Amino acid sequence: MGQIITQVDAFTNTPFAGNPAAVCVLPTPQDEGWMQNVAQEMNLSETAFLVRQDDGFNLRWFTPTVEVPLCGHATLASAHVLWSEGHLSPDEVARFYTKSGVLIAKLQGEWIELDFPVNRSQAAIAPPELKAALGVPYKSVLQNSLGYLVELESEDLVRQMQPNFQLLKTLPVSDVIVTSVTHSDPNYDFISRFFAPGVGINEDPVTGAAHCCLAAFWRDRLHKDEFLAYQASSRGGVVKVRYTGGDRVFLGGQAVTVMRGELITA
Repeated sequence: MGQIITQVDAFTNTPFAGNPAAVCVLPTPQDEGWMQNVAQEMNLSETAFLVRQDDGFNLRWFTPTVEVPLCGHATLASAHVLWSEGHLSPDEVARFYTKSGVLIAKLQGEWIELDFPVNRSQAAIAPPELKAALGVPYKSVLQNSLGYLVELESEDLVRQMQPNFQLLKTLPVSDVIVTSVTHSDPNYDFISRFFAPGVGINEDPVTGAAHCCLAAFWRDRLHKDEFLAYQASSRGGVVKVRYTGGDRVFLGGQAVTVMRGELITA
C-alpha cells in the first residue's frame, strides 16, 4: 500500500472554501527532497508531513518551492486528520514538534483551537516600491518576522486591491499582510489578506501565521482580547483569535476533508 495523502480545507466548514492543505502521516521519516517533491506535486500552498513520536508528532510544512517554519492552516488540517482518521481519540491533545517549537491543538466541539507563538510587529519604514506594488494608500506599515503588516484605510480597499506580484517579488521583504477593521458584517472585528510571492504563493487563502501577527496588532487598537476575523481571499475563511498578552496566541478554526488519495510511487 502506498502513502495516503489527505486533502483538507482549513478555516472553514464548507468544502471548496478556506485554505486547502495536503497531509501525510508518515510511518517513518522521509528526506527533505522527497517531501519537497510531494509538495510540488500536490501544488497547494502547504503540504504537511507528520511522524509519530512518543508523546506527539514531528511536523514539517512545505510549499511547492520551500520549507516554511510555521503554517497555521496546515497545522489545523493535520490536527483534523489525526482525530478524523483515528490517530488520536477526540479527548487527546495533538502535540506537534516543529521548527517553531511545540504547538498544541485541542478539539473543542466542531472547532479546533491552536496554541501558537505570538508574532509582534514593530514600526517600519517601507520602501516607496511597496505602495506601488500594493496599488492602494495605507495608514501604517509595521514589520515582523513574517513580513510587512500594512493597515489600510478601509475594508473596501482590502477586498478590492490587486497587487503587482512581480514588483512585490523584487522587494527585500516580499510577504505582506494587509488588514482593516470591518463594518459590513457586525460578526467580524477585522479582515485581512496575505500575499507571499516570495515563497511561491501570490495570495494565501487563509493564513494562521498571519493571525499570530494580527492578534497583538488589533488588541492594541481595539482594546479587546477575543476577535472573530475574516480573511477576504477569493475562497474566504474564518479565524477565531484569542490573545490576552504574553507569548502565546490561540487560533480557532474548523476543517473539512475533501479528498483522500494514495501516492503509489516514491
